[in-house]
Amino acid sequence: MSFAKYGPWAVVAGGSEGVGAEFALLLADAGINLVLVARNPEPLESTARECRRRGVEVRTLPTDLAESGAVEEVTSFTDGLEIGLLIYNAGANTASAEFLDADLSAFQRVIDVNVTTMMALVQHYGRSMVDRRRGGIVLVGSMAGYLGSARHTVYGGVKAFGRIFAEGLWLELREHNVDVLELVLGVTRTPAMERAGLNFDVPGLRVAEPADVAREGLVQLGNGPVWIAGGNAEDLAGRNDPDRATVVAGAHRRMRRLLGAD
Repeated sequence: MSFAKYGPWAVVAGGSEGVGAEFALLLADAGINLVLVARNPEPLESTARECRRRGVEVRTLPTDLAESGAVEEVTSFTDGLEIGLLIYNAGANTASAEFLDADLSAFQRVIDVNVTTMMALVQHYGRSMVDRRRGGIVLVGSMAGYLGSARHTVYGGVKAFGRIFAEGLWLELREHNVDVLELVLGVTRTPAMERAGLNFDVPGLRVAEPADVAREGLVQLGNGPVWIAGGNAEDLAGRNDPDRATVVAGAHRRMRRLLGAD
C-alpha cells in the first residue's frame, strides 16, 4: 500500500514495544518519520534505534498518557511537524481488579488513557488532517470491549467506547479524505500480556503475533471503521448473541482458563 497519504510524520502513542513497536518498524520501512510516545524510556529508545537504522527521523517522548498534562506535552512536542497519521496504541488495563476492591483513582487512570487523552489527541491531529484533506487515525481496541468480564469492568467499558467512537468518527471524517480504523485485538503475544501472566497454551486458543496484527492494521486502514485482527471475527460475532447471560458467563469460563485460574 502507498503511505504517501499518511506522511511525512506519524505519532505512535504506546510505541515502545509489542504492537506499537511493530507499527513503528513498518512505518519506518515505508519512509515515514516517527514520534514515539510511551511511559518507559528504555524500550522506547530501543525501538527508536531500530527505526533510525531504517533511515527515518525519530523523536521520542517518554511520558505517562494518564497524567493531566500529557496532551499538552505531546502536542507541544510535535509543534511544527506535519502529522499525517496518529496511531493510538496506548491503553493497557492498569487496574485489573474487581470493581469494589480497587480505588476509583486507579480506574480513573484507565479511563484517562483510553478515553480522555485519546479523544484530545484525535481532535488535535484530526483537525489538521481535515484541513489538509488527507491523513489516517488508528485506534487500537480490544475484544474485551465486546462483553463484560470480571476484573475488566472499567477496561471493557472504555474499549467498548473506543469502538463506537471510532465508528462515528469514521462517518464524520471520510468525506474529508481522512481514514479512521478501530483495530480490534484478541490475545496477542505482547510483552504486556506476558507480564499479565496469560496462559498462551490453552487448547484451541488463537494467539496472534504483534507484527502480524500491526501489518493488518496498516493494510486495512482505508477499510474502516473496524477491523478485527488475528482471525477473531467469527468469535466476536458470537458475542453479539442477545442472550447476554449465556454469552458473558461462557466467556468468563474461557477467561479463567486463559489466566490459569482453572
